[in-house]
Amino acid sequence: MFESPFLFLCLYLTGYIMRAMALGRETLLIIHDVRSVHNVASMFRTADGAGVSKIYLTGYTPGPIDRFGRKVSAFTKVSLGAEDTVPWERGDSILELVQKLKKDGVQVVALEQDTRSARLGSMNFDKCVALIVGNEVGGITGEILDEVDVILEIPMRGIKESLNVSVAAGIALYGLTK
Repeated sequence: MFESPFLFLCLYLTGYIMRAMALGRETLLIIHDVRSVHNVASMFRTADGAGVSKIYLTGYTPGPIDRFGRKVSAFTKVSLGAEDTVPWERGDSILELVQKLKKDGVQVVALEQDTRSARLGSMNFDKCVALIVGNEVGGITGEILDEVDVILEIPMRGIKESLNVSVAAGIALYGLTK
């Protein structure tokens, strides 16, 4: 895509700095155990638009690069190259990642329907926030929810009890970055 690795690095770092400056704080996204490559790619594209500083892929979440180091065409078709504009990495253990981020002063927020959930928009965050979204069917496990700082949910006003994970992530990211 870029002729010069130096140009790519400059654009990459400029984007990273601009995201943090625009929000006054960083927003991170953790995508855990999401099966659909289309959902993950859609979240990459939305994360770029919402100014997310970094994405972590944990569990069996598919990434933009296959095991042979090649770009996954189905991913790139949906993400429109956002995997090249938003820094990302694969994490081995979500629990270790959550503990590390909390130790680094990051407020870790899970998006899940739970008896402990607060409504999205009811809280203000003044420091770096990491949003966790989970599996399309099972959501985020209780073990993970027990480790986060805050659990948020999107109020549902219709008959259906939930949204597609990529749609919910987009609503939550924009809600957290306003």
